[in-house]
Amino acid sequence: MINQELDSYGLTGLNGGNDHKGPGPELMGAKTLTGDNVVNHADEHLGDIKEIMLDMRTGKVAYAVVAHGGILTIGEKLFAVPWSALTLDTVNKQFILNIDKERFENAPGFDSDHWPNMADQTWADSVHSYYHPPL
Repeated sequence: MINQELDSYGLTGLNGGNDHKGPGPELMGAKTLTGDNVVNHADEHLGDIKEIMLDMRTGKVAYAVVAHGGILTIGEKLFAVPWSALTLDTVNKQFILNIDKERFENAPGFDSDHWPNMADQTWADSVHSYYHPPL
């Protein structure tokens, strides 16, 4: 699902820069991405973006929190996916994560009542190594 409304700065998401309502995929309002689908290269649905987490020290996006499973948030599992692991697909208005569905479902996750300490370096290292394994 793509949020088609303008955010408070008049930016639209995933417009490809063609309709001139926003800056296009190079600069987007974070809330325009909330709810966007995340799929893998086999076009299997993995979930949707629930939150975008900013690193306040650097001013960069650190993670996309992806919700998977459940019905109306009941029973859904959340995953902090490093922003660098996602690729924007402007044609299909979604994100691609290069991971098998089974591996994604077994990734370290959490529920909405028990968020991890994302500032903890040990936690961050384990999440990054899961989505960016050494070659």
